[in-house]
Order: sequence, then structure tokens, then C-alpha cells
Amino acid sequence: MFLCGFSVTTFAQNPTPPQLPPQATEFYTPVPPKIIPGSQNNLPPSDAIVLFDGTSLNNFVSAKDGSSPADWKIENGELVVVKGKGDIQSKLPFGDAQYHVEWSAPTEIVGEGQGRGNSGFFLMGMYEVQILDSYESKTYTNGQAGSIYKQYPPLVNPLRAPGEWNYYDIIFKAPRFDQNGMLTSP
Repeated sequence: MFLCGFSVTTFAQNPTPPQLPPQATEFYTPVPPKIIPGSQNNLPPSDAIVLFDGTSLNNFVSAKDGSSPADWKIENGELVVVKGKGDIQSKLPFGDAQYHVEWSAPTEIVGEGQGRGNSGFFLMGMYEVQILDSYESKTYTNGQAGSIYKQYPPLVNPLRAPGEWNYYDIIFKAPRFDQNGMLTSP
């Protein structure tokens, strides 16, 4: 069952908004830069920064100290987590960005809940988009695949079966702070 509650407060006002000329809602700057869109051959758009191309971990370091080599492995052009080796992170820092993440849960099902194919995609080292085999595994909703871990559940369970590829397209706007370090925009 889905329940929703809301209230509306109205104030005396003109029930019909004034008619504006079309030019009142048009603007011409800033002009978005021209890029070459990605192709159907799985090529990224021309402005993309490709962190993993299937051949090298050169764009990553260990998250433990931010400088040691990333200690995961590459198998058949795929980046594979090495259990017990810790997280890896990009050498490049990112704030506002669009990310395309492709991942697959292990085909050998071991464990339940958070103990089953668990990883995450961290934004600014603070906000985790959950990567988890929650295909047919019960866990808390704000910890399942696609959630912003322990903050927001996903709108749907987006997962494909273990061994099938999942895709996240994440659009992230970094928080903004004033000169005193106070949050001005979450």
C-alpha cells in the first residue's frame, strides 16, 4: 500500500497568469559546447574522460592512502574486485559530473543481504551509490542496489540477474559552500 499526504495553502491571487511574449522565456547564453555523441559501437561521447578502458589501472590508486597502486585485477578486459584489497579511487578529483558505470554481480551466489556481492561507487569520497547483488536478496531498502547508501532508496529495484551487466548513469551536482565553509546548496 502506498500512502501520501500533503496539504496546499492558497492565497488570493489572479487565477490567470499574465500572458508573456515568447521572448520573455528565451535565453541565448551560455551556449552548450558541441560534442560528438557516443556511437552505437559503445564509444563514449567526445568529451568523456574514460577512467577504465579494459586494459589499464593507470587512472586509479588505492583509496587507503590515495597514492599506492590500485590492487584490483583485470580479467578479459573487465575490472575485478580483489577481496580484502580495499577500495580504489580515481586519481582525478571530480565534483559536478555525469558518470556512466557498468557492473556485474558475481555469478556464484554467496551470502545474503549486505554480504552478497557488495561494493559501491563513491562520489567525492562521501556519497555512495550502492552496488550490491540485491536481485533476489532481502536487505534494507536504503542499502539495496541503486540506493544512495543509507540516505535514499532507489525508486525501483534496477537489478538484472547475477552475471548480467547493470548500468548506472549518475548525474551528480556537488554541494556548494560559502567562504566560511557553510553549506549553501546540498
